[in-house]
Amino acid sequence: QVQLVESGGGLVQAGGSLRLSCVASDGSFSSYAMGWFRQAPGKEREFVAGISRWSGGTTYYRNSVKGRFTISRDNAKRTLYLQMNSLKPEDTAVYYCAADNDVRRSWDVPSLPGSYDYWGQGTQVTVSS
Repeated sequence: QVQLVESGGGLVQAGGSLRLSCVASDGSFSSYAMGWFRQAPGKEREFVAGISRWSGGTTYYRNSVKGRFTISRDNAKRTLYLQMNSLKPEDTAVYYCAADNDVRRSWDVPSLPGSYDYWGQGTQVTVSS
């Protein structure tokens, strides 16, 4: 069972930045495709960004965060990152990292929550206007 622990959330003013981190307990971290999701109150969980396994050569973002958020991974540290710049009030949500350990192809970046096998507990991001 892989454990994922997120950190880095907090309260920030609109236009500010935060960097989220997600540390995996499993030494097979590099073989997982990884994703960031978020869920606002009363809304469904939605895909934010994803990165392919191994070197992370493929990344994928939802349109509303393109150009503002950057996903990256450090396999030596078993850590996934999400750099969030130019934050907006609509980015307010609980952010979750997730791991997919059975992608078919090395460049696959799943965007559906059901594709992921392991989830962290979430970290709150609040952006004030």
